[in-house]
Amino acid sequence: MTGTTTARTAGPALATLLLLLTVFGPISMDLYLPVLPALTAELGTATSAAQFTLTACLIGLAVGQMIAGPLSDRFGRKIPLMVGLVAYIAASVLCAVSPSIETLIAARLIQGLAGAVGIVISQAAGRDVYSGSALIRFYGKVTVLGGLAAIIGPFLGGQLARFTDWRGIFLALLGALIMAATLAIYRETLPKEMRTTGMTQSMRDFRTLFSDKLFVGAVLICGLTHAALFAYLAGATYILQDGYGLSPQGYAMAFGANSAGYMIFGWIGGRTADRWSERGTLGLGVLITGLGSLGLVYTGLMGAPLPVVLVSLFVLASGVAFAAPPAASLALADYPELAGTASSVLGFARFGLGGIAAPLVGLGGATAVLPLGIVTVSCVVLSFLALLVLVGRRKGPRKPVDHEAEARTGAISAVTAE
Repeated sequence: MTGTTTARTAGPALATLLLLLTVFGPISMDLYLPVLPALTAELGTATSAAQFTLTACLIGLAVGQMIAGPLSDRFGRKIPLMVGLVAYIAASVLCAVSPSIETLIAARLIQGLAGAVGIVISQAAGRDVYSGSALIRFYGKVTVLGGLAAIIGPFLGGQLARFTDWRGIFLALLGALIMAATLAIYRETLPKEMRTTGMTQSMRDFRTLFSDKLFVGAVLICGLTHAALFAYLAGATYILQDGYGLSPQGYAMAFGANSAGYMIFGWIGGRTADRWSERGTLGLGVLITGLGSLGLVYTGLMGAPLPVVLVSLFVLASGVAFAAPPAASLALADYPELAGTASSVLGFARFGLGGIAAPLVGLGGATAVLPLGIVTVSCVVLSFLALLVLVGRRKGPRKPVDHEAEARTGAISAVTAE
């Protein structure tokens, strides 16, 4: 990408808010991971049922983005965002008072649906105000903050577990603080003249996106690599605590170290994609993820000690982070007029495939490493196929979008030139 920026750029306050909106997903998933075994015992449920609370949240995060993205293209970013924040706070309270695993699963589904709004709006609003190199750097920062949230989530959850039970982990404070910041800072980034016109147009927009091989390939790679990451999230808490004897605090520290790698390599991935090659960076990220997954297979087959597991998880998480900025940029950069819809497809793939992969790691037993290795290797193999068949090298210009989309693009150009 040649890398030019638009005249419309986010000020420091808006840029910070957009980045904070990305923490809904990681915090919703990661905060209670250290207490997942305790939750399983208190509710008297099976490991697979407790893991389904993670799956329910992932399903909500996937489906919610498919709903919120097109709605934000039609009605603007702010109204869907505020509705999502209110719902997120209510769902967090419901999680804390759930009397059974069934109620908790339902509450986690709602929490995921609501949290999805923040994720998709942050990406779409970022596309509203950035382009070129600035857009790649923004997605790199999104990846870094996701890693930071992943560090804070389990670490905070592990520390809270010393003073409260798992119910105290589900706090509505985060949603309330971000809602207050949104009310104070956020101003609509999608003017009325740049919005879509209805459901028929939304369907045409989806057809436009799915007819683009590069878009589909980038979305699949992003989704499959994150499926490997979510499989790790679902399985590592049992493997490291019940299998290798780590305490909740020890698990939080190990998870934090891996998340630090996620942050660092997410930043490096964004810089590398900007200065070298988006496709090359994407391929290298998939390769790094593959090395980590092979380490997990080796551990499962040979019964390797704890350091091998930790290194494998570190490499896997780092590879996913390295691939994330170029995947997002390749998927979204050429569709400013469809930023919300394109972001929703990207998020649906990421969390939807993650929701499929997460429960599979428990099929061979809660503490078995080999199922986790098989799931992650399968995700990487499919990612390489998508890279070869769908991404490859661009040959010729991208097929133009329909006339109404082109008209909206012209409107965007007029606004950014002001």
